[in-house]
Amino acid sequence: MSLSAITYTVLERFLRYVQIDTQSDPLSETYPSTEKQKNLSRLLVQELKAMGITDAEMDEWGVVYATIPANTPKTGVPVICFCSHVDTAPDSSGTGVKPIVHNNYQGQDLVLPDDTTQVIRLSDHPELGSHLGHSIVTASGTTLLGADNKAGVAAIMDAAYFLINNPQVKHGAIRILFTPDEEVGHGADKVNMEKLGAQFGYTVDGQTPGSIEYENFCADAVEITIQGVSAHTGTAKGKMENAIKIAAAIVERLPKHHLSPETTEMYGGFIHPKSINGLLEHASLSFLIRDFTEEGLHTHENLLRQITGLVMQDYPNSTFEFNVIEQYRNMKSVVDNYPQVVAYAEEAIRRAGLTPVRHPIRGGTDGARLSFMGMPCPNLFVGEYASHSRQEWISVQDMQKSVDTIIHLCMVWEEKTA
Repeated sequence: MSLSAITYTVLERFLRYVQIDTQSDPLSETYPSTEKQKNLSRLLVQELKAMGITDAEMDEWGVVYATIPANTPKTGVPVICFCSHVDTAPDSSGTGVKPIVHNNYQGQDLVLPDDTTQVIRLSDHPELGSHLGHSIVTASGTTLLGADNKAGVAAIMDAAYFLINNPQVKHGAIRILFTPDEEVGHGADKVNMEKLGAQFGYTVDGQTPGSIEYENFCADAVEITIQGVSAHTGTAKGKMENAIKIAAAIVERLPKHHLSPETTEMYGGFIHPKSINGLLEHASLSFLIRDFTEEGLHTHENLLRQITGLVMQDYPNSTFEFNVIEQYRNMKSVVDNYPQVVAYAEEAIRRAGLTPVRHPIRGGTDGARLSFMGMPCPNLFVGEYASHSRQEWISVQDMQKSVDTIIHLCMVWEEKTA
């Protein structure tokens, strides 16, 4: 079925959604980490109900659930879910976002008017080269845009609007899920899987048009605490063992040309020092450990442990603790058991006029968590670029292709059911 006659609402929705500040806070101890995220969630519930989706609701945690009822005479069509997150990253301000649409982009520099030092150049963003003639949306220079992941939210909402208003398009039951706090690692914490009731799912939170991602990092955190030896600086010779220097020595001994985010790509893992805090007698270091296999993850952790042990040999009266905290694992081990989840998505991408692209996610998604919670959930593109920065941008045409893909995917699942 051709979807060429769609009157898209995705841009109008996106422009409204990004102006609602939903930045999450990694230092908060509440859930969601910021109450303001619920402002967008409440609006989404209102809009879903206005479409005619009567069961749309936001729970006490700010998680939104809704159902597009099945309209197929077939029985046994699996319930599938589409998920995006409402929060934006803490890395750059999300307050007072002013979206700008640059129509018919032709490769020129995009100077952002509220801070003219922020210039989106083709040389710095080579992906723009495949978007000539597109309408490019940016922020104004002082904030991020919020395409990560309000573009996904808008695409799901537009697809839902189309399906509700075009009952001739047959599909099974579709569950919609919007989560808070994905950017601070807690997006799936409060999702009630029994209530959600979906067998398979897709997050809509990816970059390259046509991409489907079902491999992500395995992730651990490592916390190293160091107890040094304090002494008066005037009489410290042979006594003082400075915990700050010990911590600095550990960081200094990390590999310089590999095993770091700035030196790796694709399937390369890393050891990344995230924070260092300390005084003379006590210091702490926090690390992110990433690899696509658990074996690689443990190899990196063992290397860090060895480095720490070697440094500590120079400080015989000091001690350390080395704690590993599991974060998330590669969804591939789950998704591989259900090959139709990827195959049907690739069929939908082709029907939308794109070439399917598979590549790994150098990070984590709600989908990884949801996969291990019982719902295999790879990630679909929506066209986000330069996320978490003031130079974030997205193509209107890519968002529209994301809407097409979601609609076709609902149809494919229905068609493939006997």
